[in-house]
Amino acid sequence: MNEFLSETDISAVIEMALSDDVSFSSIREQYGLTEEQVKKLMKKNITHNSYKHWRKRVKLFSDRRKHYK
Repeated sequence: MNEFLSETDISAVIEMALSDDVSFSSIREQYGLTEEQVKKLMKKNITHNSYKHWRKRVKLFSDRRKHYK
């Protein structure tokens, strides 16, 4: 996964994933990464605490909105 992404691409994916307005499908369209690959990338590149909070927020929003992440 990361072997074909530049540092700039990784930063952009992280920024997109952290955004509440960007879906996993949008990330897949632009970078070809599945939801699981995005989760792995996030886990590897942000702090454990930040990852935990991000996953909690994504889950909370996805429970509320049908077409969220």
